Amino acid sequence: MTIHAQALLFDNDGTLVSSLDSVERCWARWAREYGITAEDFGRVELHGRPAAEIVADLLPAHVVPEAVARVEQLEVEDVPNGGVRLLPGTSEFLAGLPAERWAVVTSATRRLAEARLDAVGILPKTLIAADDITRGKPDPEPYLLAARQLGVDPARCVVFEDAPAGLQAGRAAGMTTVALATTHRAEELAADLVVRDLSALSALVTDAGLEISVRD
Repeated sequence: MTIHAQALLFDNDGTLVSSLDSVERCWARWAREYGITAEDFGRVELHGRPAAEIVADLLPAHVVPEAVARVEQLEVEDVPNGGVRLLPGTSEFLAGLPAERWAVVTSATRRLAEARLDAVGILPKTLIAADDITRGKPDPEPYLLAARQLGVDPARCVVFEDAPAGLQAGRAAGMTTVALATTHRAEELAADLVVRDLSALSALVTDAGLEISVRD
């Protein structure tokens, strides 16, 4: 299978990098501080959504700004403590892409996203973070904004995601979706293509744009 595109849009956590251990450490500490139980977490959708939306589902409105700032601080401080690592294939896949043809589209805040990306040496020319949008994934707004900043028709964009919420956002934006089975089972991911991670794919730059293929 070969996918033709003009731009590639990547989620970050679970797609380019793994920060799962850090997220679990930091959110567990945050939950203890704010009296949130496992049962509370079980009632809300977590993965792939902005922290502000998750916190708003868990706490009274007047506490939310302070609580969001606290979890962001915990996660940023955890980055130097092994809080992030590259997933297989990330460096090789990104290395061959023209800087103006790809973007990172994350549910993390810009401060947190930049801390994690800097830690592993990823420097996207275009970064869409939670600070830039009013509605997070699964709403298509983040991906539509990325396409607009790159100057590419959404129908000519490919979204790379590990989470159902992100894949839903990509589909709603009218984009081709590629799911990476890094944090969810393949059967849980609805996408045009499902692979284990970016090491399963190759990218070719052509006069017409980009060609994404599954490695033999």
